[in-house]
Amino acid sequence: MEQQIDANLRLVKERIHEAATRSGRGADAVVLVAITKGQPALTVRAAYQAGQRDFGENRVAEAREKQVELTELSEIRWHMVGNIQSRKAKDVAPHFFMVHSIDRVKIAQRLDRFAADSGRILPVLLECNTSGEASKTGWPAWQKYDWLVTVEDIQMIRDYKNLDVRGLMTMAPWTADPAVLRSTFQGLRTFRDFLEEKLLTDLPELSMGMTDDYEIAIEEGATIVRVGRAIFGPRHTDAR
Repeated sequence: MEQQIDANLRLVKERIHEAATRSGRGADAVVLVAITKGQPALTVRAAYQAGQRDFGENRVAEAREKQVELTELSEIRWHMVGNIQSRKAKDVAPHFFMVHSIDRVKIAQRLDRFAADSGRILPVLLECNTSGEASKTGWPAWQKYDWLVTVEDIQMIRDYKNLDVRGLMTMAPWTADPAVLRSTFQGLRTFRDFLEEKLLTDLPELSMGMTDDYEIAIEEGATIVRVGRAIFGPRHTDAR
């Protein structure tokens, strides 16, 4: 297992480098977050031993179990990439390096409160729906007439003292059509540029791209990609 994960990581990083080169950037401009939802702790440890440091989880309870089991991995950085229930915010703020999935003002308020209680500034990304799919959460960003309303919410969140708004996140539709994927990722980049101009601020991070589309996402400006299956294969469990 360890050898296969090491080989998979090398291949993914090679493809990240190639895609970054095509976009006129170096490979160090893109952070790889290895998604470990449904994977046992021993799989995380194998990837860590292969040099991976950033890991993403979708569910707070599953993540906390692994964090407790893997406390000896001192350089690990945990990312929360899934939807956060209000009652779970108190467990997220102190235990994650970055949150990718703030999708409403209410959860931002709660994370700010619990980050303050933990004595830290929590880096966060704001989830945006750039595809228009009803199944997607996040601020509506696929049509420009929604953008000004969203600006008001984001300005409010930026004023929270214990949150550091670093950028945006999106999820592409489940499709093999590269034109649809590019449009989704271009939409997030364009919306980010609009926000930077309106808010007179830098939002350097774009978290977009997963196993099936991360190379296209990088070509369209992703600075963070979230890859699971290409590294670990199918999920071993569906633990909650």
